[in-house]
Amino acid sequence: MKVDYIIVGLGLAGLAFVEELLAANKTFMVFEDDSQTSSLVAGGVYNPVILKRFTPVWNAKEQLEVALPFYERLEQKFNSKFDKKIETKKVFKSIEDQNNWFEAADKPLLVDYLDPKIEAKKRAGIIADFGFGNVNKTGRIDTKKLVDIYRVYLKLAHKIRFEEFEHQQIKFKENGVEYKDITANKIVFCEGYGMTNNLFFNYLPLNEVKGELITIYAQDLKIDFLLKSTLFIFPLGDNYYKVGATFNWTDKTSNPSEEGRAELIEKLKKVITVPYEIIDQTAGVRPTVRDRRPLVGKHPAYPNLAILNGLGTRGVMIAPTVAKQLFNHLETGKELDSEIAISRFQ
Repeated sequence: MKVDYIIVGLGLAGLAFVEELLAANKTFMVFEDDSQTSSLVAGGVYNPVILKRFTPVWNAKEQLEVALPFYERLEQKFNSKFDKKIETKKVFKSIEDQNNWFEAADKPLLVDYLDPKIEAKKRAGIIADFGFGNVNKTGRIDTKKLVDIYRVYLKLAHKIRFEEFEHQQIKFKENGVEYKDITANKIVFCEGYGMTNNLFFNYLPLNEVKGELITIYAQDLKIDFLLKSTLFIFPLGDNYYKVGATFNWTDKTSNPSEEGRAELIEKLKKVITVPYEIIDQTAGVRPTVRDRRPLVGKHPAYPNLAILNGLGTRGVMIAPTVAKQLFNHLETGKELDSEIAISRFQ
Protein backbone atom coordinates (compact mmCIF):
# COMPACT_ATOMS: atom_id res chain seq x y z
CA MET A 1 0.00 0.00 0.00
CA LYS A 2 1.26 3.48 -0.88
CA VAL A 3 0.07 6.60 0.95
CA ASP A 4 1.25 10.16 1.36
CA TYR A 5 1.24 10.03 5.16
CA ILE A 6 1.22 7.66 8.08
CA ILE A 7 -0.28 9.24 11.22
CA VAL A 8 0.53 7.68 14.58
CA GLY A 9 -2.09 8.53 17.21
CA LEU A 10 -5.63 9.81 16.87
CA GLY A 11 -6.29 12.23 19.66
CA LEU A 12 -7.01 15.90 18.96
CA ALA A 13 -3.62 16.48 17.34
CA GLY A 14 -3.88 13.51 14.97
CA LEU A 15 -7.49 14.29 14.15
CA ALA A 16 -6.69 17.92 13.30
CA PHE A 17 -3.81 16.85 11.05
CA VAL A 18 -6.00 14.28 9.27
CA GLU A 19 -8.47 17.07 8.51
CA GLU A 20 -5.66 18.98 6.80
CA LEU A 21 -4.81 15.90 4.73
CA LEU A 22 -8.42 15.36 3.69
CA ALA A 23 -8.78 19.00 2.66
CA ALA A 24 -5.71 18.63 0.43
CA ASN A 25 -6.77 15.23 -1.01
CA LYS A 26 -3.78 13.47 0.53
CA THR A 27 -3.83 9.74 1.19
CA PHE A 28 -3.01 8.38 4.64
CA MET A 29 -3.23 5.58 7.17
CA VAL A 30 -3.69 6.16 10.90
CA PHE A 31 -2.36 3.88 13.64
CA GLU A 32 -4.07 4.00 17.03
CA ASP A 33 -3.57 1.59 19.94
CA ASP A 34 -5.63 3.29 22.68
CA SER A 35 -2.55 3.57 24.90
CA GLN A 36 -3.03 7.33 25.40
CA THR A 37 -6.32 8.74 26.64
CA SER A 38 -5.69 12.43 27.29
CA SER A 39 -8.02 13.58 24.48
CA LEU A 40 -10.70 11.10 25.50
CA VAL A 41 -10.82 12.26 29.13
CA ALA A 42 -9.96 15.93 28.61
CA GLY A 43 -12.17 18.60 30.11
CA GLY A 44 -12.28 20.15 26.63
CA VAL A 45 -12.79 23.68 27.92
CA TYR A 46 -11.66 26.59 25.79
CA ASN A 47 -11.04 29.85 27.60
CA PRO A 48 -8.85 32.74 26.34
CA VAL A 49 -7.91 33.79 29.88
CA ILE A 50 -5.66 32.17 32.49
CA LEU A 51 -7.95 32.74 35.45
CA LYS A 52 -5.35 31.92 38.06
CA ARG A 53 -3.41 35.07 37.14
CA PHE A 54 -5.92 37.00 34.96
CA THR A 55 -3.56 36.96 31.99
CA PRO A 56 -4.26 36.18 28.31
CA VAL A 57 -3.65 32.68 26.99
CA TRP A 58 -0.82 32.56 24.46
CA ASN A 59 -2.17 33.54 21.00
CA ALA A 60 -5.71 32.93 22.24
CA LYS A 61 -7.47 35.23 19.76
CA GLU A 62 -5.65 33.76 16.77
CA GLN A 63 -6.18 30.20 17.98
CA LEU A 64 -9.92 30.66 18.51
CA GLU A 65 -10.29 32.23 15.07
CA VAL A 66 -9.06 28.93 13.63
CA ALA A 67 -10.45 26.49 16.21
CA LEU A 68 -14.11 27.55 16.41
CA PRO A 69 -14.76 27.32 12.63
CA PHE A 70 -12.83 24.02 12.66
CA TYR A 71 -15.22 22.44 15.19
CA GLU A 72 -18.21 23.97 13.43
CA ARG A 73 -17.17 22.23 10.19
CA LEU A 74 -16.85 18.94 12.05
CA GLU A 75 -20.34 19.41 13.49
CA GLN A 76 -21.69 19.86 9.97
CA LYS A 77 -19.64 16.95 8.65
CA PHE A 78 -20.98 14.49 11.22
CA ASN A 79 -24.35 16.17 11.90
CA SER A 80 -23.48 16.12 15.59
CA LYS A 81 -22.94 18.70 18.33
CA PHE A 82 -19.44 18.99 19.80
CA ASP A 83 -19.15 22.68 20.78
CA LYS A 84 -21.13 23.84 23.80
CA LYS A 85 -20.77 27.62 24.07
CA ILE A 86 -21.22 28.67 27.66
CA GLU A 87 -20.33 31.57 29.95
CA THR A 88 -17.65 31.08 32.57
CA LYS A 89 -17.99 32.50 36.06
CA LYS A 90 -14.84 32.92 38.11
CA VAL A 91 -15.30 32.74 41.89
CA PHE A 92 -13.42 35.53 43.66
CA LYS A 93 -11.61 34.56 46.85
CA SER A 94 -10.89 38.04 48.21
CA ILE A 95 -11.11 41.79 47.66
CA GLU A 96 -7.60 41.57 46.20
CA ASP A 97 -8.93 39.05 43.69
CA GLN A 98 -11.61 41.55 42.66
CA ASN A 99 -9.08 44.39 42.31
CA ASN A 100 -6.82 42.24 40.12
CA TRP A 101 -9.84 41.48 37.95
CA PHE A 102 -10.65 45.19 37.50
CA GLU A 103 -7.06 45.87 36.49
CA ALA A 104 -6.99 42.95 34.03
CA ALA A 105 -10.34 43.88 32.44
CA ASP A 106 -8.80 47.15 31.17
CA LYS A 107 -5.94 45.46 29.33
CA PRO A 108 -6.27 45.47 25.51
CA LEU A 109 -5.81 41.70 25.15
CA LEU A 110 -8.48 40.96 27.76
CA VAL A 111 -11.08 43.68 27.28
CA ASP A 112 -13.15 41.50 24.91
CA TYR A 113 -13.30 38.63 27.38
CA LEU A 114 -13.61 39.99 30.93
CA ASP A 115 -16.79 41.71 32.11
CA PRO A 116 -15.59 44.59 34.34
CA LYS A 117 -18.67 44.37 36.57
CA ILE A 118 -18.61 42.16 39.64
CA GLU A 119 -21.62 39.84 39.87
CA ALA A 120 -22.74 39.94 43.49
CA LYS A 121 -25.84 37.78 43.03
CA LYS A 122 -25.88 34.79 45.35
CA ARG A 123 -26.07 31.38 43.70
CA ALA A 124 -27.74 28.60 45.67
CA GLY A 125 -25.30 25.91 46.69
CA ILE A 126 -22.14 27.81 45.62
CA ILE A 127 -19.61 29.28 48.06
CA ALA A 128 -18.78 32.70 46.61
CA ASP A 129 -18.56 35.30 49.38
CA PHE A 130 -16.82 37.84 47.13
CA GLY A 131 -18.96 37.33 44.02
CA PHE A 132 -18.14 36.29 40.48
CA GLY A 133 -16.34 37.62 37.42
CA ASN A 134 -17.88 36.74 34.07
CA VAL A 135 -15.71 35.54 31.16
CA ASN A 136 -17.09 35.72 27.63
CA LYS A 137 -16.38 33.63 24.53
CA THR A 138 -15.78 30.39 26.41
CA GLY A 139 -17.14 26.89 25.97
CA ARG A 140 -16.38 23.20 25.92
CA ILE A 141 -15.64 20.73 23.15
CA ASP A 142 -16.91 17.21 23.82
CA THR A 143 -13.57 15.65 22.93
CA LYS A 144 -14.55 12.07 23.72
CA LYS A 145 -17.64 12.22 21.52
CA LEU A 146 -15.64 13.85 18.71
CA VAL A 147 -12.74 11.39 18.79
CA ASP A 148 -15.06 8.38 19.10
CA ILE A 149 -17.10 9.46 16.06
CA TYR A 150 -13.94 10.25 14.10
CA ARG A 151 -12.46 6.82 14.76
CA VAL A 152 -15.60 5.12 13.47
CA TYR A 153 -15.51 7.40 10.40
CA LEU A 154 -11.93 6.38 9.61
CA LYS A 155 -12.66 2.72 10.31
CA LEU A 156 -15.51 2.69 7.80
CA ALA A 157 -13.18 4.33 5.26
CA HIS A 158 -10.44 1.72 5.98
CA LYS A 159 -8.04 4.50 6.93
CA ILE A 160 -7.18 3.43 10.49
CA ARG A 161 -5.52 0.40 12.05
CA PHE A 162 -6.08 -0.28 15.73
CA GLU A 163 -2.67 -1.68 16.58
CA GLU A 164 0.57 -0.68 18.26
CA PHE A 165 3.03 1.18 16.05
CA GLU A 166 6.49 -0.38 16.14
CA HIS A 167 9.00 2.42 15.59
CA GLN A 168 11.91 0.04 14.98
CA GLN A 169 10.11 -1.32 11.91
CA ILE A 170 10.54 1.95 9.99
CA LYS A 171 12.82 1.64 6.97
CA PHE A 172 14.15 4.73 5.27
CA LYS A 173 14.08 4.85 1.47
CA GLU A 174 15.36 7.41 -1.00
CA ASN A 175 12.01 9.19 -1.36
CA GLY A 176 10.18 8.20 1.78
CA VAL A 177 9.73 5.47 4.34
CA GLU A 178 8.46 1.93 4.56
CA TYR A 179 6.53 0.53 7.49
CA LYS A 180 5.56 -3.12 7.19
CA ASP A 181 3.27 -3.26 4.14
CA ILE A 182 2.97 0.53 3.74
CA THR A 183 5.13 2.92 1.74
CA ALA A 184 4.69 6.57 2.69
CA ASN A 185 6.24 9.94 1.99
CA LYS A 186 6.14 11.00 5.63
CA ILE A 187 5.18 9.84 9.11
CA VAL A 188 3.66 12.27 11.61
CA PHE A 189 3.72 11.25 15.27
CA CYS A 190 0.81 12.51 17.38
CA GLU A 191 1.35 10.14 20.28
CA GLY A 192 0.91 12.35 23.32
CA TYR A 193 2.62 10.85 26.34
CA GLY A 194 3.53 7.88 24.14
CA MET A 195 6.30 10.03 22.67
CA THR A 196 8.49 8.88 25.55
CA ASN A 197 8.72 5.49 23.80
CA ASN A 198 9.43 6.99 20.38
CA LEU A 199 13.11 6.30 19.68
CA PHE A 200 13.26 9.20 17.21
CA PHE A 201 11.69 11.96 19.29
CA ASN A 202 12.09 10.94 22.93
CA TYR A 203 15.02 13.37 23.25
CA LEU A 204 12.51 16.22 23.39
CA PRO A 205 11.61 17.56 26.88
CA LEU A 206 8.07 16.30 27.27
CA ASN A 207 6.61 16.51 30.76
CA GLU A 208 3.70 14.30 31.69
CA VAL A 209 1.03 15.36 34.14
CA LYS A 210 -1.85 13.11 35.06
CA GLY A 211 -5.28 14.66 35.27
CA GLU A 212 -8.41 13.17 36.81
CA LEU A 213 -12.05 14.17 36.45
CA ILE A 214 -15.26 13.06 38.10
CA THR A 215 -18.84 13.24 36.90
CA ILE A 216 -21.36 14.06 39.61
CA TYR A 217 -25.14 14.14 39.91
CA ALA A 218 -26.25 17.17 41.96
CA GLN A 219 -29.99 17.74 41.78
CA ASP A 220 -29.92 21.02 43.73
CA LEU A 221 -26.94 22.72 42.04
CA LYS A 222 -28.87 24.20 39.11
CA ILE A 223 -26.12 26.03 37.22
CA ASP A 224 -26.06 26.63 33.47
CA PHE A 225 -22.55 28.10 33.29
CA LEU A 226 -19.01 26.88 33.73
CA LEU A 227 -17.94 27.55 37.31
CA LYS A 228 -14.23 28.15 37.89
CA SER A 229 -12.91 28.09 41.43
CA THR A 230 -10.22 25.80 42.86
CA LEU A 231 -11.56 23.43 40.19
CA PHE A 232 -14.04 23.71 37.35
CA ILE A 233 -17.63 22.48 37.30
CA PHE A 234 -19.24 22.10 33.90
CA PRO A 235 -22.96 21.34 33.44
CA LEU A 236 -23.67 18.34 31.22
CA GLY A 237 -27.47 18.58 31.49
CA ASP A 238 -30.10 16.84 33.60
CA ASN A 239 -28.26 17.76 36.84
CA TYR A 240 -25.02 16.03 35.78
CA TYR A 241 -21.72 17.92 36.02
CA LYS A 242 -18.12 17.31 34.99
CA VAL A 243 -15.67 18.29 37.76
CA GLY A 244 -11.89 18.61 37.52
CA ALA A 245 -9.12 18.51 37.35
CA THR A 246 -6.14 17.22 39.30
CA PHE A 247 -2.47 17.70 38.40
CA ASN A 248 -0.27 14.76 39.39
CA TRP A 249 3.36 14.92 38.22
CA THR A 250 4.46 11.55 39.62
CA ASP A 251 1.79 9.02 38.64
CA LYS A 252 2.14 8.31 34.90
CA THR A 253 -0.72 5.82 34.59
CA SER A 254 -4.10 6.47 32.99
CA ASN A 255 -5.95 4.70 35.79
CA PRO A 256 -8.37 6.62 38.04
CA SER A 257 -7.01 6.72 41.58
CA GLU A 258 -8.41 6.99 45.09
CA GLU A 259 -5.94 9.82 45.67
CA GLY A 260 -7.34 11.80 42.74
CA ARG A 261 -10.92 11.15 43.83
CA ALA A 262 -10.16 12.28 47.39
CA GLU A 263 -8.48 15.46 46.13
CA LEU A 264 -11.49 16.41 44.02
CA ILE A 265 -13.90 15.68 46.87
CA GLU A 266 -11.85 17.83 49.24
CA LYS A 267 -11.78 20.72 46.76
CA LEU A 268 -15.51 20.44 46.11
CA LYS A 269 -16.16 21.04 49.81
CA LYS A 270 -14.78 24.56 49.32
CA VAL A 271 -16.90 25.25 46.24
CA ILE A 272 -20.41 23.81 46.68
CA THR A 273 -22.66 23.05 49.64
CA VAL A 274 -25.30 20.84 48.00
CA PRO A 275 -25.26 17.03 48.20
CA TYR A 276 -24.03 15.11 45.18
CA GLU A 277 -23.30 11.60 43.98
CA ILE A 278 -20.16 10.60 42.07
CA ILE A 279 -21.24 8.81 38.89
CA ASP A 280 -17.93 8.34 37.07
CA GLN A 281 -14.19 8.99 37.32
CA THR A 282 -11.70 9.22 34.45
CA ALA A 283 -7.98 9.88 34.13
CA GLY A 284 -5.44 10.64 31.44
CA VAL A 285 -1.83 11.78 31.09
CA ARG A 286 -1.45 15.22 29.50
CA PRO A 287 1.66 15.81 27.39
CA THR A 288 3.09 19.22 28.35
CA VAL A 289 6.34 21.05 27.70
CA ARG A 290 8.33 23.14 30.16
CA ASP A 291 7.85 26.35 28.13
CA ARG A 292 4.12 25.61 27.69
CA ARG A 293 4.40 25.50 23.90
CA PRO A 294 3.70 22.57 21.55
CA LEU A 295 6.32 20.35 19.94
CA VAL A 296 6.03 20.70 16.18
CA GLY A 297 8.41 20.00 13.31
CA LYS A 298 10.60 17.60 11.36
CA HIS A 299 13.26 15.37 12.86
CA PRO A 300 16.69 17.03 12.42
CA ALA A 301 18.25 13.89 10.89
CA TYR A 302 15.20 12.19 9.37
CA PRO A 303 13.14 14.84 7.53
CA ASN A 304 10.49 12.28 6.55
CA LEU A 305 9.53 12.03 10.23
CA ALA A 306 7.60 14.80 11.98
CA ILE A 307 5.97 15.40 15.33
CA LEU A 308 2.80 17.13 16.52
CA ASN A 309 2.65 16.93 20.30
CA GLY A 310 2.73 18.70 23.66
CA LEU A 311 -0.62 20.46 23.35
CA GLY A 312 -1.12 20.43 27.12
CA THR A 313 -4.31 21.49 28.87
CA ARG A 314 -5.48 23.78 26.05
CA GLY A 315 -5.39 21.24 23.24
CA VAL A 316 -8.86 22.08 21.91
CA MET A 317 -7.70 25.63 21.20
CA ILE A 318 -4.21 24.84 19.91
CA ALA A 319 -4.65 21.67 17.84
CA PRO A 320 -6.24 23.12 14.66
CA THR A 321 -3.68 25.95 14.41
CA VAL A 322 -0.56 23.85 14.91
CA ALA A 323 -1.85 21.08 12.64
CA LYS A 324 -2.28 23.61 9.85
CA GLN A 325 1.18 25.04 10.49
CA LEU A 326 2.81 21.61 10.37
CA PHE A 327 0.98 20.64 7.18
CA ASN A 328 2.08 23.84 5.42
CA HIS A 329 5.62 23.32 6.70
CA LEU A 330 5.81 19.76 5.36
CA GLU A 331 4.11 20.47 2.05
CA THR A 332 5.41 23.91 1.09
CA GLY A 333 8.40 24.48 3.36
CA LYS A 334 6.72 27.39 5.13
CA GLU A 335 8.59 28.19 8.33
CA LEU A 336 7.03 27.24 11.63
CA ASP A 337 6.58 29.81 14.36
CA SER A 338 9.80 29.72 16.37
CA GLU A 339 7.80 29.35 19.59
CA ILE A 340 6.44 25.94 18.60
CA ALA A 341 9.26 24.56 16.40
CA ILE A 342 11.23 21.69 17.95
CA SER A 343 14.39 23.35 16.64
CA ARG A 344 14.30 25.45 19.83
CA PHE A 345 15.58 22.36 21.67
CA GLN A 346 18.42 21.53 19.26
